[in-house]
Amino acid sequence: MTTTDIIDRAAMALSAGLMLLGIVGMGIVEILAGQPYSPVPITNEAGEVVATPLISPQLRTGVVLVGIVVLGLYAAYKIVVPVPEEERTGHETVAD
Repeated sequence: MTTTDIIDRAAMALSAGLMLLGIVGMGIVEILAGQPYSPVPITNEAGEVVATPLISPQLRTGVVLVGIVVLGLYAAYKIVVPVPEEERTGHETVAD
């Protein structure tokens, strides 16, 4: 049986929240904003920009990457912090 402490829950919530915001949340905002769905500015034949995305693709990518970095930092934390003895063995020892 493993227990989750406050750092575990905070890391899971923050990383999941950032990735969901970057992928799903901002994607829904782009869809609700309407055409164009292109991640780059659309130009006409003369080279003038006629439409741009509402949210920059660099911003969306950055938010998702920050979520992945949080997961990486959490993994490094779990590697550095030792596991308590009772969780490693799976049972508690009773003193005589």
